[in-house]
Amino acid sequence: MTINDWADVDSYLVTTLVGDEGAPALTANADAGLPAIDVSPPQGKLLNLLARTAKARRVLEIGTLGGYSTEWLARAVGDGGLVVTLEFEPRHAKVARENLDRAGVGERVEILVGAALDTLPGVAEDLTEPFDLVFIDADKVNNSNYVQWALRLTRPGSVIIVDNVVRAGAVADEQTEDPNARASRDLIELLAAEPSVDATVIQTVGAKGWDGFAYAVVNGPNS
Repeated sequence: MTINDWADVDSYLVTTLVGDEGAPALTANADAGLPAIDVSPPQGKLLNLLARTAKARRVLEIGTLGGYSTEWLARAVGDGGLVVTLEFEPRHAKVARENLDRAGVGERVEILVGAALDTLPGVAEDLTEPFDLVFIDADKVNNSNYVQWALRLTRPGSVIIVDNVVRAGAVADEQTEDPNARASRDLIELLAAEPSVDATVIQTVGAKGWDGFAYAVVNGPNS
């Protein structure tokens, strides 16, 4: 099978199962010239379902882009819930704000603009309750740093998801010189060695090709 076959399956799944929720945001992002690196619709729905399964009311997202994944997460936390999302590019954050407000979930979302490693200390300082779920989809070379922050900002039972870690299989290449693949290997080794989490990686195929995400749960005292 090829990426075209995978894309056809994605299209079928969206038409029959996922629906077009969030589609206006994808259109707005494309019209604004944002990079076409949003999560796919089936992946967006998966994020929503995972957040609902975890009964997440407080979500941290690292990497907003145009707010497509943010919208799925904001719908999951419901009225009174909160998504704090960090975005490096002010123009992307502006598009995201417009998308989220248009979708009717803007009041549930706080967008912080700046490099995530610069804004995360402020998030920690202002933290009143731990986050129930953290979704990381930003610059890949800092994924391990972001996970270490996530561990500081969560609680036992919280979920941490890191997107794009398989890198079309490059993650399995010990000799890879791709910095993003190297970062994925570092992240997986960190998760393997970190006693406070249990984690796995799920490979995915679809309209965006071959990739996958790391899924980790923060351990409790009796885990």
